[in-house]
Amino acid sequence: MIQFTGLRNAMAALMALVLVTGCAAQYRNHGYAPSQSELAGIAVGRDTRDSVAEKIGPPTAEGLRDQAAWYYVESRFRHFAWQAPKEIEREVVAISFNPAGRVTNIERFGLEDGRIITLSRRVTKVAEDKTPYLRKIFASLFRR
Repeated sequence: MIQFTGLRNAMAALMALVLVTGCAAQYRNHGYAPSQSELAGIAVGRDTRDSVAEKIGPPTAEGLRDQAAWYYVESRFRHFAWQAPKEIEREVVAISFNPAGRVTNIERFGLEDGRIITLSRRVTKVAEDKTPYLRKIFASLFRR
């Protein structure tokens, strides 16, 4: 009878261990987004699609229209017990190109509280047109 009790205790301990281990959250990473140090090696206005692919690799996705941008997406999901997986982190790096294929913009977005927010942005400055809006309208109306 003493051996049976020891076996029962061992089985109970094993079942408790299996239950506790089975309820622990598991995390899975999907995709790839380059780090800030990797992006620092890309020069806005100088690097091209080929040099970007060489420095940080090919993109996760491309812009559908004229391949004007490359997107690198990295996500982290939490799997817990029977619940559906939940995305807890997301980073999107968007690298925009001009028609000649040169980098014009590098942006990093994150997921916080269900909203996409900009984490960092490097943009090529474009000359601003300081003509008042009404003057533009009247000029276009009276042009012949």
